[in-house]
Amino acid sequence: MCGFCGFLEPHHARTADELAAIAGAMATRLRHRGPDGDGTWTDPSAGLALGHRRLAIIDVTQAGHQPMVSASGRWVVAYNGEAYNFEALRHELDQSHPSRSRWQGHSDTEVLLEAIEAHGVRGAVERVNGMFAFAAWDRETRTLHLARDRAGEKPLYYGWNAGTFFFASELKALAAHPAWAPVHDRGAFALFMRLGYIPTPWSAYQGIRKLPAGTLLTLTPAAVAAHALPEPEAYWDPAAMVVEAMANPFGGSEDAAADMLDGLLRDAVKARMVSDVPLGAFLSGGIDSTTIVAMMQAQSDRPVRTFTIGFEDADYDETLAAKAVAAHLGTDHTALHVRPDDARAVIPLLPTMYDEPFADASQIPTHLVSALARGHVTVALSGDGGDELFAGYTRHRNAEEVWPRLSRIPAIARRGLARVLHGVSEQAWDGVLGTLAPMLPQALSRHDAGRFVHRMADVLSAESADAFYLGLVSQETDPATLVGAAEPHTWLDSPSRWPALPDAASRMMFLDLVTYLSDDILAKVDRASMAVGLEVRVPMLDHRVIALAWQFPLSYKLGDEEGKHVLRRVLDRYVPRALVDRRKMGFSVPLDQWLRGPLRAWAEELLSERALLAGGVLDVARTRAQWTAHLSGRANRQYWLWHALMLQAWLAHEAAG
Repeated sequence: MCGFCGFLEPHHARTADELAAIAGAMATRLRHRGPDGDGTWTDPSAGLALGHRRLAIIDVTQAGHQPMVSASGRWVVAYNGEAYNFEALRHELDQSHPSRSRWQGHSDTEVLLEAIEAHGVRGAVERVNGMFAFAAWDRETRTLHLARDRAGEKPLYYGWNAGTFFFASELKALAAHPAWAPVHDRGAFALFMRLGYIPTPWSAYQGIRKLPAGTLLTLTPAAVAAHALPEPEAYWDPAAMVVEAMANPFGGSEDAAADMLDGLLRDAVKARMVSDVPLGAFLSGGIDSTTIVAMMQAQSDRPVRTFTIGFEDADYDETLAAKAVAAHLGTDHTALHVRPDDARAVIPLLPTMYDEPFADASQIPTHLVSALARGHVTVALSGDGGDELFAGYTRHRNAEEVWPRLSRIPAIARRGLARVLHGVSEQAWDGVLGTLAPMLPQALSRHDAGRFVHRMADVLSAESADAFYLGLVSQETDPATLVGAAEPHTWLDSPSRWPALPDAASRMMFLDLVTYLSDDILAKVDRASMAVGLEVRVPMLDHRVIALAWQFPLSYKLGDEEGKHVLRRVLDRYVPRALVDRRKMGFSVPLDQWLRGPLRAWAEELLSERALLAGGVLDVARTRAQWTAHLSGRANRQYWLWHALMLQAWLAHEAAG
């Protein structure tokens, strides 16, 4: 795992030393991603420079140094990620190209380079099972290739700015280039206020984009001369993958499905346990992380290192559940109870850590558990992806059970019901539902039940299941007037790009896969972990597992009463159901309490009329109204306010330089 950056200046005539100095300064901004080494490579005749920071995982010797040049000298690569099947690829290359030069080391980077030499960039990435982003320079054709892994685990930004073509693992690297002249993208801010993240392909800056997952971008000399931005080309199309998977559905029993998933996921876990440095795993005690850790321990000859953090508030504490699972599996477990002050100390770091507005509040505990793990290991496996692949979110069940019933009620009646539900404050709903909690379903026996009721009221008037989904994932439903700019198009408002799916829950899971998973969950994990130089690997997102999940019928995922049904059937083989059968907690912090208490002064400063006017993005009156409503206790606006606060904090950070 590493960080890389680079630029292409077609109209400058800098020397090799000048190019290297700039690339080195850019790479220094990424030192947290790669504390073990650095390097630059330049092609002055093309105005190209590559910079790299290395986190040594496979082949920690100098033979793994980057940027790396292929044996023939034609290709140069700056690479971030892991090719888990690199040994098989190396064997394949040895068989098909026996006359090639001897290997210089045993890094996956060298294997990737020689695969590109043998098969071209597309042929190479189609063969790789892994997580990656890279820039490959073809010295023969003077063509730059950018690539990103299938699920979007590793980030890659790119685009033209001030006559220079930039690319980097993180936006902060671009600011070290003397020509960098960013302009904020207000349309991206509108998307952010709706979703809490800026979805692909957009970024916080005009002209700078995120490379979509599973795509390649090819910048030819002609494109460079014209300052053109070619459309990325998919080598792995999620819509096509879903269509193919559903055209070849799994026809076996639930037991057979569990057998197949068990074997394939074990293989994915085993591949991600290959490391030349210490390795462990995050363990929350929930279904997903427990499955991954159980499979790790089953394939390890020593106790696996596992890590969890917790809080004093029982509603946010997972340490007891994780401890019980760790004891059953026999892992070497480390748990840390984080004080609220420790968690809140992370908040000032967030604008720098994420480079653009990002408002998933679980970014705080994710960073803290990463820091805990980094004190013991350099690589950690994570259970992310289970909810998106196996119908683990409440909205997936609501799509099949709640929406069909709601849709039979006339829209005018639903709007009336929404007004009634909103007529009772969230605080009052908390009290009423708290009293009735033992008799209520899980969705209404939660600590923020009042907020949940109001959120349901917000989507009652939806005209379709797809609009129902958009309402569920939106914190702000009219962001265009809030920030003064229209939202650019994304997967969410482009149904022509969606595969033809037979049910609303499957459409939700597809949209989760191509938006929320890639741009929220994986972005959160990448920045939070790489900020402390920890590599996180996600076995659930092996592309073979993704395809298999889409071959399973929906009933194997939703089950009769619980999501992730087939995944639970697999886990039953490793851990007693009683150890993991508990209310889904998520991985967050008590924002509602903090904003009315210890974070109030900080929030008031960022949301003051003066600060809002200085930020120049958010409508002052609407933002102040949300803040006032939250402070009064009549409503819980924690997530909407967290969006606003993360935007304001990022704008203030930008203004400060």
